[in-house]
Amino acid sequence: MGKVLGKGLEAIIKTNNTEENSRYLQGQIDINKIIPNENQPRQLFDDDKMKELIQSIKKNGILQPITVREMANQTYQIIAGERRYRAAIELGLKWIPAYTITLNDESELMEYALIENIQRVNLNPIEEAEGYAILRGKYNLSQQEIATKVSKSRSEISNKMRLLKLPPIIKKGLRKNNITYGHARALLMISHSTDMVRIYHQIIKNNLSVRESETLIKKFKNIQKFIPPTIISQEKQEMEESAETLNPYLKTKISTKFNKKNGGSLNIHFSSLKELVRIIKKIKNEQ
Repeated sequence: MGKVLGKGLEAIIKTNNTEENSRYLQGQIDINKIIPNENQPRQLFDDDKMKELIQSIKKNGILQPITVREMANQTYQIIAGERRYRAAIELGLKWIPAYTITLNDESELMEYALIENIQRVNLNPIEEAEGYAILRGKYNLSQQEIATKVSKSRSEISNKMRLLKLPPIIKKGLRKNNITYGHARALLMISHSTDMVRIYHQIIKNNLSVRESETLIKKFKNIQKFIPPTIISQEKQEMEESAETLNPYLKTKISTKFNKKNGGSLNIHFSSLKELVRIIKKIKNEQ
């Protein structure tokens, strides 16, 4: 039976070979009794690959059983194989082959799911990082413990988890494969999120390679080709403060609105026609 298992799962079974952590072939399970894992590391399922899998299962059947754990009320929670499960649902299958395994705690569930996804079908770097973050935060595992469990170096775990510091728009781009892991690591060399996003858009617009992106970022850091966002924000703050000095003079609310070119408009608020006339006279007197 060990030959049928995924490489990552088999490695864990060798280190947890006890009666409490035993695994056996369940055979066919009623698909209606199976529930997904809410902590499934893989969040994005490629439509084209799903279609290929559906056609493969339609032609050849499910060659690799999914892995589940038995829950209350004779239900089973997916540990590994959600893509196969979804394909089976799509094909209207009523039964699905599955291995059943007993786990000691929730951290082992996440561990199994992570390893199976990482070693069987590569996770997106963001999904991988999110999985490590769950093991780190929810189950209090150190980076070294995570590294040992997934057979990776501690530095690789650390680098992947740093991806979670990226601004949302960049994480979304990485999740959708608009940029690569190499691009993301290069962007992390930039201190401010505003600058990260600016460079990210240039990478996308110009279809830059990782090496070209690194060169661009080095120029940004060393030559200071772009205006740092701190200076921009300081200028805006000064303009806002200057506009506010008109408040007591005109005795009304003054607001500013900026555009992307660092220009904008000065808005003078009034509540009635009479107040507008008063403000205009006040301004003319000033001139």
